[in-house]
Amino acid sequence: MSDVYGPEKRSAVMRRVKGRGTGPELAVRRLIWRLGGRYRLNRADLPGKPDIVLAGRRLAVFVHGCFWHGHGCARGARIPKANRDYWIAKVAANRARDAAAREALEAAGWRVETVWECELNDRKALEGRIVDWFRP
Repeated sequence: MSDVYGPEKRSAVMRRVKGRGTGPELAVRRLIWRLGGRYRLNRADLPGKPDIVLAGRRLAVFVHGCFWHGHGCARGARIPKANRDYWIAKVAANRARDAAAREALEAAGWRVETVWECELNDRKALEGRIVDWFRP
């Protein structure tokens, strides 16, 4: 099955996909802020450039979209019918990059947490998880 858009239009569509400041990331940031956490965003000096960094707690938080990072939920397990090989390779490369960043951060003494987009459906559970991050 071929792409429904031409190369120029597909490129324009993909350019509009945001890498930071996404809805799920903003929701997690609001929860952290409401629970008293203070953070920095996208620290380029850390491996993987974590979405949220609580430096005093040496905690790096990645907020991942289920589709883009190949989560095991229904949305993350979906593979587009068009250009299937490309998407399988892209998601696999994203997962490998995520694993390498996590490993490098942990080797440097950081705790690493990943919040998946689908976890935002159960705010109470996510809030409980974030509260646990603040416990010594």
